[in-house]
Amino acid sequence: MENFQQVSQESSLVGQASQEELQPTADGIFRQVTFTKLKGGFFLVVGYLLSPLCWWNDLVFNLPIAYFFGYICSLLSPKLLLPCAIIGYWLSNIIGILLMQAGAMDVLQNQPQQRDLKKELFTGLVSSTVYTLVILALIQLKILDTPALF
Repeated sequence: MENFQQVSQESSLVGQASQEELQPTADGIFRQVTFTKLKGGFFLVVGYLLSPLCWWNDLVFNLPIAYFFGYICSLLSPKLLLPCAIIGYWLSNIIGILLMQAGAMDVLQNQPQQRDLKKELFTGLVSSTVYTLVILALIQLKILDTPALF
């Protein structure tokens, strides 16, 4: 009988300890939320610097990235420098918009939630493609002027 009481007491203590281990502490939740917000803020700033929303970023960030991408492609064939530089420029802007979107979601969400990466990536690609098409339409309709490069 005594063994039964000891075993039942020990099992209840083990059950309480495991429940305490499973329940996250307030300090742990605060650290996780703070880390998520800091990470989101970093992504938001880097995304803004790469995105087309920042007016001075091309000379400092996007064009060197685009040239490097074109240079890497030109190692395969010298004719690929300009087309791949254009693709690299477009990709750097797209990555900037996607990083801004991911960072904004981390910063603005109050509670951590499960995120669907495929859905977020699809939404980001669609929104950045729509942005690109709107800019192209504004250029074609002569609402935006482009410099005469060629």
